[in-house]
Formats: sequence, C-alpha cells, structure tokens
Amino acid sequence: MGNGLYLKVVIALLASLIISFISTPIVKQFANRVGAIDVPTDSRRVHDHPIPRMGGLAIFLGFVLSVVLFADVTLQVRGILFGSLLVVIVGVIDDIVPLPAWVKFLLQIVAALIAVFHGVRIEIIANPNIFSDAEYLIFGGLSIPITVIWIVAVTNSVNLIDGLDGLAVGVSTIATVTMLVIALVVSDGNVALILAALAGACIGFMPYNLNPAELFMGDTGALLLGYVLATMSVVGLFKFFAIISFVVPFIVLGLPIFDTAFAFFRRIFSGQNPMKPDRKHFHHRLIDMGLTQKQAVAILYGISGILGLIAILIITTGEVRAIMVLITLIIVVLMAAFIMNIKKTDTQGPEDGERAETDPEGSATEDPQSGPVIPEGSERETETETPDDAEGVPEEENEL
Repeated sequence: MGNGLYLKVVIALLASLIISFISTPIVKQFANRVGAIDVPTDSRRVHDHPIPRMGGLAIFLGFVLSVVLFADVTLQVRGILFGSLLVVIVGVIDDIVPLPAWVKFLLQIVAALIAVFHGVRIEIIANPNIFSDAEYLIFGGLSIPITVIWIVAVTNSVNLIDGLDGLAVGVSTIATVTMLVIALVVSDGNVALILAALAGACIGFMPYNLNPAELFMGDTGALLLGYVLATMSVVGLFKFFAIISFVVPFIVLGLPIFDTAFAFFRRIFSGQNPMKPDRKHFHHRLIDMGLTQKQAVAILYGISGILGLIAILIITTGEVRAIMVLITLIIVVLMAAFIMNIKKTDTQGPEDGERAETDPEGSATEDPQSGPVIPEGSERETETETPDDAEGVPEEENEL
C-alpha cells in the first residue's frame, strides 16, 4: 500500500498543479472581463497599478477536480467540498462587488456548519490542564460550536495575511505540505490525497502570484485556502494528534493564527475596532524595517517552514526525527545568514553621495526636497495593504 499510495499522491498533486496552472490565465481574462480588478486607491496597497484578482478560482478548479478524480468522496469530504463551493461563491462575488463584512461572516459560519453536519468535528483533545486527572477533554455537544469557531477563525486568518505577493498562497502551501507529510506518516491515504490536490493547486497558481504578481487570488482564494486548511486539520490533525498533543494543529497553522490573534488583541488594547484593518501585521512590520516584498515573504516562508518541521518532529521518532532536526537547523542557519545580510546592507548607507546619483538605467535619485524618487513601475513597498481587498475600501471597512 505504501508505494501505491505515494504514487497516487504524486499523480493527484501533478494533476491539480497542471489544471491550476493552465486555468489561471483563463481566470485572469475572466476577472478582467467581469471587473474583478484591484485598483490601488488608498495608501495601504503595495501595488502601483490595477491588477486583476479572483485567481483563487483556478486553485479551486485544480483542487476539486483532483479530489473528485483521485480521492474517496466520503461524507466528510462531501461536506468540505460543498462548504468550499460556498466560500468560493462568496469570494467571487466579493472580488467583483464588495460584500458587507457581516454578510461574509454569516456565510462563513454557514459554510462551517455544512462541514460540521457532514461529520467534520473536533470531538476530543488531550487535556492541556496538567493539574487535572482527566487525560482527555471530550467536548460532546460543544464540539459543534468549537469546530465552527476553529473553521471561521482559520479561514479569516489566512485571508488577513494575504498582504504581499505570494505570501498567503506560499504559507498555505507550506502548511498543506506539512499536513500531507503527517498524513503519509500515519498512512491516512484519503487525507493525503486531498492535501496533495490542494498543494498542487497552490503550486500551479504561484508563478502568477509571486512578486511582481500578475494576478491576485482575491478573497476567492484566501477564503478557500483558509477553509480547506481548517477543515482538513480537523479531519487529519485533530483526529490523530490532538489526543497526543493538542498544539500540533496550532503549530502547523501558527503564522496566520498568531498574526491574527496578535492583531485582534492589539486593536482591543488600543481601544480600536478589532475588525478594522491596519498596517501592523507581521508583513507590514517587515516592510517598514526596509525589507523588500521578496525579502519579507522569504522570511515568513522560513518561519512557516520551521513551524511545519516542528509539528512533524512532534509526531515522528527515530531516523525521521533526526532528519527533521537537521533540516530545521539548516533552515534556521540560512534564515539567520539571510537576515544578517539584510541588516549589513541596510546599515552600510550611501557613501559620498554614490547612492543618490542616477545611473544610466534610471535608478532612484535623491531629491533634496521630496526624498528618494521611486523608479517608474516599481513597487511602493512602504505602502502596504492586503492586495486582495475590495476596490476603494472605505476607512470603516471590517477585516473579514
């Protein structure tokens, strides 16, 4: 079964990758035709020219077709697919005509309930209270609201980190691959096939979304990825490993969850509306430190990769664990060298006005009154915003 499962996983991944990659240009044309365009009308957006969104539709096509072709469509899987269809519809509409935040929130709850009533539930976890004699916590009737909260929270957390080219889709891919490895370790073939389909669909879309992005995945993609990751973590991670360590799902999805939680409590403690968008997410702070989009995304990819390896370490033993430790250390060293190189470059500063001069290719010049002049067509990396938000977002917009 082992070799056969691996082969089927590879085929499912490649199929979704090819479908996603081929359909993305078609989706781009469709987005242009229906007016799903992200226009940088405020100071929080990173891009300086209109870019079509709704690219998540290509991810959805690759994912669903691969799942239907290669996975066993059980009751739980059927619920996840129906719920995914609903969040994609919501995302498509919102990418064309912005929906009120409360409408999107209610429809996300409905999508979560669809999965829950198809058997996708968090029913038991290891007891985090070390002073209790109970080894496990069995939720019983509370499993429904707890699962709904988890699905809606993770869905929105992925949406909120979608602020730089390639960030959300890359972090989601890393989380998906982590969950895929865990599923293969325990030989959960159906979960592995579904995750392989999602990973392939994300990878097929990435060439169009990496900086400089040709197409944004919009709420269509962000909500879809968050929803599928949330529901599959319930079917996979919580089913097997929440009874060993309830922290595993939180580690796998650590970056978007922690960023969202930090933003939520930061706004509350500042007396602000917790749903009001700002530019203080992790990726915003990295940009404010002087990093480029590519540098900031690379660092966040590294953090996500380390968290994924830690999650795998928790559930593995022997040689596999040793290999994971080695890979983790290598990534940490590479990230440290990368960050040190950035700091070194940043602290060198201009020498004798060399960096203030204009080269023959038209690089940035120093204007004594207005500061650095940004070359035409370059990214305005000091102005950041979730690029997939609605066009002309009003100041009171909620971050859902």
